[in-house]
Amino acid sequence: MKKLLQKIVGKSPWLYRINAGSCNGCDVELATTACIPRFDVERLGCKYCGSPKHADIVLITGPLTVRVKDKVLRVYDEIPDPKVTVAIGICPISAGVFRDSYAIAGPIDSFIPVDVNVPGCPPRPQAIIDGILEAIKIWETRM
Repeated sequence: MKKLLQKIVGKSPWLYRINAGSCNGCDVELATTACIPRFDVERLGCKYCGSPKHADIVLITGPLTVRVKDKVLRVYDEIPDPKVTVAIGICPISAGVFRDSYAIAGPIDSFIPVDVNVPGCPPRPQAIIDGILEAIKIWETRM
């Protein structure tokens, strides 16, 4: 069964991005990894998708605000298993400078299992690519 699944799914992983209330600094760096040839994430065989139902690896930015918490959890549940979660930036890891705010429900791992953490405010594109590479390895073992 595992071999059949690997053959059927012998594809490139699809990336899906969720903004859980970030300042957009990490999102700009994610755009850098998508649009600038020097850091092009498609070299790794990945491609961004527009629907959570097609995603294999989810990239989450932001500290998870109270306002978007239910929406983020609902979108996360739409992503089929096996999925790998990557927290991009310090905000999803520890809520960053917003930690003690009444508007923050996070950190994200209180609600969603995180497989890879990419710290930084914002993380450099090289660090994001390293995190995605680690996520691909985890995703391949889960297939």
